[in-house]
Amino acid sequence: MPSRHLFAALCSLAACSLAATPLRAQSHETVHYHATIDNVKPTFGPAEPVAHLKPGDTLEANSLDCFGNALQKPGDPFSNIKIDNPLTGPFYIEGAAPGDTLVIHILDLEVDGKQGVGTFSPGFGAANSTHYTPMLEKQPLPERAWYYPIDAEKKLITFHALDSNFETQFPLKPFLGCIGDAPANGEVRSSLVPAEFGGNMDAPEVSPGNTLYLPVNIPGALFYFGDGHAAMGDGEVAGSAVEVPMKAKFRFELVKGKSTGWPRLENDRELMTTGIYRPVDDAVRIAVTELIAWLHRDYQLSDLDAYELFSKVGHLHLTEMVDPNYVVVASIEKKYLPPRK
Repeated sequence: MPSRHLFAALCSLAACSLAATPLRAQSHETVHYHATIDNVKPTFGPAEPVAHLKPGDTLEANSLDCFGNALQKPGDPFSNIKIDNPLTGPFYIEGAAPGDTLVIHILDLEVDGKQGVGTFSPGFGAANSTHYTPMLEKQPLPERAWYYPIDAEKKLITFHALDSNFETQFPLKPFLGCIGDAPANGEVRSSLVPAEFGGNMDAPEVSPGNTLYLPVNIPGALFYFGDGHAAMGDGEVAGSAVEVPMKAKFRFELVKGKSTGWPRLENDRELMTTGIYRPVDDAVRIAVTELIAWLHRDYQLSDLDAYELFSKVGHLHLTEMVDPNYVVVASIEKKYLPPRK
């Protein structure tokens, strides 16, 4: 039997068609994979699969942090970094074809270590000059690294200021900054860039208990993930989260013949859509119109009623604004919606 989230996906993406073909019962496997600096990838795109999975299978694998685990202690130079945002994968999903939707159930994420690292790098961040917003600066801001002890038992992270004795703690909230599949038309995209295929979305919604829907663009989908975060503020404004290696567990399903134009997420409580573009107002428009279309198709609200309701009870937040494309997530709680048709 399809899971609850898969059934929701089938209803959503098949426009609630009763003609949607259910998945047949079959034996499912758990695939294990170990990522190292020697087998990670710098891009989303065509590459030799590291493993094959069938719909219904579970993947247990790890990822390195966004610096390839190169920064381990104060004084480690940034020149140690060999690859930015290394990706684990790709994983070939049997039966996935262009026009389908890949359904990823995020079953578990576990920080793979006892500390995280956050950095500031010249030319990267929301409050300094970039290629897109050049400014005259007397001196670039200095390269810095902060190390964050993580208490997994108490689910707390400690911040130590570098220029004073101040320290504070905040909650451990693991999620994946990078998750996606291969882009369309054989394109290869940097692991730093988010777009319609997912990628470096830096969305805290990519967390355990949520289901992610991605468009399938090429045969096998070619699924990648990486860039584990122990916690992050909205916007990732200084250019990094609490960056950590991660252990991940996913289960995959397919919705055949129905596609979503942009990444979507769902859980028992809410619906979430993404807008990924630059400038940020276009990202907002994409996220909002995608959510309105979802409410119209699955909940039988007119576009204008959905628009009005979202304006009163919906939520918008900026997940990141430091990459070549900005990412905005729009969400609405299901308790405000009519029954799903």
